[in-house]
Amino acid sequence: MPEKEVSSVLKKPRAVVRKFLARPQHEGVGAIVRRSIGRFELKYFDPFLVLDEFSVTAPAGFPDHPHRGFETVTYMLQGAVTHEDFEGHKGTIGAGDLQWMTAGRGILHSEMPAAQGTQKGLQLWINLSSKHKMIDPKYQELLSKDIAEASKDGIKVRVIAGEALGTKSPIYTRTPTMYLDFTLKQGAHLQQPIPTSWNAFVYVLEGEGIFGSSKSLPVTAHHLLLLGISGDGLETWNKSSKTLRFILVGGEPLGEPITQFGPFVMNTQEEIDQTIDDFENCVNGFEKARHWRSGDLLD
Repeated sequence: MPEKEVSSVLKKPRAVVRKFLARPQHEGVGAIVRRSIGRFELKYFDPFLVLDEFSVTAPAGFPDHPHRGFETVTYMLQGAVTHEDFEGHKGTIGAGDLQWMTAGRGILHSEMPAAQGTQKGLQLWINLSSKHKMIDPKYQELLSKDIAEASKDGIKVRVIAGEALGTKSPIYTRTPTMYLDFTLKQGAHLQQPIPTSWNAFVYVLEGEGIFGSSKSLPVTAHHLLLLGISGDGLETWNKSSKTLRFILVGGEPLGEPITQFGPFVMNTQEEIDQTIDDFENCVNGFEKARHWRSGDLLD
């Protein structure tokens, strides 16, 4: 099948500068994740703290745990997960659904399987600037049917955040972010602009694709590709006989110091020490943690 011709929208496509294979590891209670950002080779890719492709089957899961200082973005690929927090917010997200949670000054919550079989999805942690780290927690949730989509020339995109193919997402990003789920049919050729100075990466979900340069070797599932800062977008080809699916994520770097202790991400060690003290004493945003347990907490 010949490649589909596209008019050039990029002056200088970004090159792939690093590639990682995300290997399975244990996380939570019995869950398996493929962690590509937040591992020892790539601790932080400003403003992104963690990218996990998770796989969880009951009774495994992510029982009660806290967060402060960043946002978690959960995008389901298969099955369903029930979320519950100490503010009384509870809901279930299924395949194709999105939850964009701003932890801000503090949240205590659980994320547990809500269906039979294996639940799969992606969870991205996005850092918040110092001025936003202590804001009140907030949720933005979209069902699969409400996520903006567009299709053109063998390319389909689900616009989680930002804009692609003339379609915009309603999600508000405190840290300016684009999050696009692309599917390319055989022979499709994509040119997607990325804002200048933003850091950006690709994570391949299915199939194999050629990224950055038509002379590059094909990249298969579970690989993370970091894009160079020089250039105005991503160019991708699907020259294989199978469908290619990947996410393209970009964000404006914060350029601030970062200190992390597990699920707490602040700017200084003093702020981390204060966060630990706040959580242990159930104060300053963690007041409701004292007496709360989720209904799905494992024994």
